[in-house]
Amino acid sequence: MSTDRFDISYAPAPRETFRLLYISKSRFGGDWNSTAHTHSCTELFYCLSGEGQFYISGHHYPVQPDDLVIVNPQVEHTELSLNAAPLEYVVLGISGIELLFGKADAPYAILNCREQRERLCSLLHMLLAEADHSLDGYETVCQDLLEVLLIWLVRSSTLSLQIQKTDTRSENRECAEIKRYIDVNYRENITLDKLADLAHINKYYLAHTFQKEYGVSPITYLSRRRIEESKYLLGNTGHTLAQVSELLGFSSPSYFSQCFRKAEGISPNEYRRQVRQGQRPASAAPRTKGPDR
Repeated sequence: MSTDRFDISYAPAPRETFRLLYISKSRFGGDWNSTAHTHSCTELFYCLSGEGQFYISGHHYPVQPDDLVIVNPQVEHTELSLNAAPLEYVVLGISGIELLFGKADAPYAILNCREQRERLCSLLHMLLAEADHSLDGYETVCQDLLEVLLIWLVRSSTLSLQIQKTDTRSENRECAEIKRYIDVNYRENITLDKLADLAHINKYYLAHTFQKEYGVSPITYLSRRRIEESKYLLGNTGHTLAQVSELLGFSSPSYFSQCFRKAEGISPNEYRRQVRQGQRPASAAPRTKGPDR
């Protein structure tokens, strides 16, 4: 009989420094656009299929399948999908750490992980399944899987990644999930009840905690996201006010105009006129200051 024995010596678990806040899978149809934003956590995007661009710190970068986009805390970014090949990706929000990229000084990176695709996709699908089913102990399983994922990434000699602990306070997991959901789905019919159901918490507790976390209520944050996107559409497309209102989930054009005037101090038509006359900048990618830190 032949036996191979491997003794394991344990070191302190890296999990003491980080926490998985959320994981989601998104696929966008059509020429999807979003307002640029920041997070107090690190986000890892793994592109599964399709093509698109990431707008990061004022620059556009093309992405394709197997690209891993790493965005450290407080870096302004958004995702842009192309109509011909809608972008599909999995994103993880991780608090307590940021990633360093060898000699690069930039707080973000886009790395191709084609050689690691099989193992990365396997881990990501396991994470999604655990989060979706939410069986007993799923939080522990997700944390374990995340730790394995990070170890694999750091091990890869082609990526040259290092993990560094951040000193920023931990973001509330439920609030981070809801904020991410709003960032992606702000065009849909979203209510406080729906957000509370998604987070599996009482709506009054969610409203209080979100206000404490970000300085505004979830519905106010939703309205701000829609207004910022409307500024992009008004300045860069020929959509009518009714079309903009419908695209962004406002109940009516008059309510959209009311919200826009309250936020910007002028009507949507006046904003469009000023942009076309060069009095206001029409950004290549829309931005929002919002409650992000």
